[in-house]
Amino acid sequence: MTLGPLMLDLEGLEITLEEREILRHPLVGGVILFARNYESPQQVSRLTAQIHELRQPPLLVAVDQEGGRVQRFREGFSQLPPAHLIGRQHDLDADGARAAAATLGWLMAVELRAVGVDLSFAPVLDLDWGVSEVIGDRAFHRSPEVVASLAGHYMRGMAHAGMIATGKHFPGHGAVTADSHKTLPEDRRSYVDITEDMQPYASLIPQGLNAVMAGHVAYQNVDPLPASFSRWWLTNELRERLGFRGAIFSDDLVMVAAESIGDIESRARAALEAGCDMIIVCNDRVAAVRVIDDLSGYEEPASQVRLARLHGRKSLERRELLASEDWGSARERVRHLTDPPPLELDG
Repeated sequence: MTLGPLMLDLEGLEITLEEREILRHPLVGGVILFARNYESPQQVSRLTAQIHELRQPPLLVAVDQEGGRVQRFREGFSQLPPAHLIGRQHDLDADGARAAAATLGWLMAVELRAVGVDLSFAPVLDLDWGVSEVIGDRAFHRSPEVVASLAGHYMRGMAHAGMIATGKHFPGHGAVTADSHKTLPEDRRSYVDITEDMQPYASLIPQGLNAVMAGHVAYQNVDPLPASFSRWWLTNELRERLGFRGAIFSDDLVMVAAESIGDIESRARAALEAGCDMIIVCNDRVAAVRVIDDLSGYEEPASQVRLARLHGRKSLERRELLASEDWGSARERVRHLTDPPPLELDG
């Protein structure tokens, strides 16, 4: 059995009988976990093992563990700072910030790999234009060159831990004020202006960026369709112009921003036809089942190959990790990002 194009969620801390049946369907390829699925490192280790044991090749297990306000697993995990703090450090000490980015990427990924998670949807490659509340401090910096540099080091840290990076939200979510969870953001800039947001992707793709998540943002002066559903953005721009050969994820198709495409079946087909390899349907079990029924017989061999490359590589057991000097040193360096030394005033 190959990996299907659908990533789903779970209701709680264990897999229900209904969920076992759904996850064994050939159209399913992955599971995304949320805070409601997490109680402790031991519990989530058992959960990921159960998911991986359901079929071969194993389903992909993903989570959003960027840091700051977007960190699903907290108790028992290192508290990760938002990317913006690394960008702020870059303005004072570029070399130190690059080292911090690599450390943060490694720490985030190695802790997740130790409990069986394959993917964290990170890093954010959006530029900090100073207008988007939903992106805000999740972005490294305003400068595309700085974002590319810091995200590149973060990506290499992740790779060292056995996890591929997922850049998001293509082509760029930082210049719109609206939250795509609640409405469809519209970016009315010209194509030339938007190319600045794509510069981090252009820099990181040759360096081995293996996955990208598209954003639910409509760039009205380029294509009226939101990027997740736009063949122009995903195929013409990302694949052909930028030469991306990795896997493309949609953002969650149940978000309000996706509703402009139509019902859930229309959204799923539009995203796949635009160039997505895997579509995410969360927090609506009825919608997920409807997509499975509607996509009966769907198969895309190229996508199956891309998705098979996303499994996490061999990693340390959690007990080994917590006893390692590298982990202790990384935690200490990250702690200094979020808990700087007190300001000393001259007497």
